[in-house]
Amino acid sequence: MKRNGLHGVIAAVPTPVTASGDPDTARFLRHAQWALDNGCDALNVLGTTGEANSFGAEQRTALMEAAVGALDSSRLMVGTGTPDLKTAVALTRRAHELGFAAALVLPPYYYKGVSDDGLFAWFERLISGTSGNPIPVYLYNFPQMTGITFSPALARRLKEAFPDRIAGAKDSSGDLDYASELAKISDFAVFPSNEASISKAESENYAGCISATASVTAPLVAKLWAEPTNDDALEAASSARTAISAHPLIPAVKYLTARLHGDAGFAAPLPPHMPLSNEQKAALDEIPL
Repeated sequence: MKRNGLHGVIAAVPTPVTASGDPDTARFLRHAQWALDNGCDALNVLGTTGEANSFGAEQRTALMEAAVGALDSSRLMVGTGTPDLKTAVALTRRAHELGFAAALVLPPYYYKGVSDDGLFAWFERLISGTSGNPIPVYLYNFPQMTGITFSPALARRLKEAFPDRIAGAKDSSGDLDYASELAKISDFAVFPSNEASISKAESENYAGCISATASVTAPLVAKLWAEPTNDDALEAASSARTAISAHPLIPAVKYLTARLHGDAGFAAPLPPHMPLSNEQKAALDEIPL
């Protein structure tokens, strides 16, 4: 099992928001610290669950600064991907300056049907533009959202071209055959998004998982990471994930975060996500956390 750098249970944490739609820093830090204290090895800040692409660059930067000011930055990965290269470079540079352990970078997701050569050229420019700020970069594969898949050949090509910068990938495709192909790349840490993959981490050479639902089920997932052959731990973590993901995922995670802290202020999602119905909330209330 790969242990260099980030590894283990990484929660993709939500971003609470104020009435004006800005990141609610105090609530964010409260939950982030809870996740670190309750079994998470690290956190993914401003990923999909963190609604990063609903915030402007200044809002993202302000939350990044707050996170490293209050939390252990060696346990923080931050999403810095944007469709335009200039902003992606600026956010990635800032992540290094602030001391984040790694940057998680989406492909330039507006244009679909682009070639591996085109994606390589984009990442080549990202790496060049951040050469003075050499933060490790993880490729963020989420084709359901971006319409783009990092082919294993492209991932290998990027790793070979930039061995000291391309550290691995988060795979949110749900395709464990694909994740297993990525994990065959030398010195390339792969994090599937489903907690159930932890039971195969040793055999498939996964570095851990990066999961939205782990943000609220951290103790369950941590137990599975500690005991990957424990069928009861696998069942508990998997059942909770299935029950949560039966609903719109980001509002569901935010609702359960509010439940954990007894504070409804955690629950509001940003448009285009909408608050849950009373029926959905009642179903989530049945999930033991």
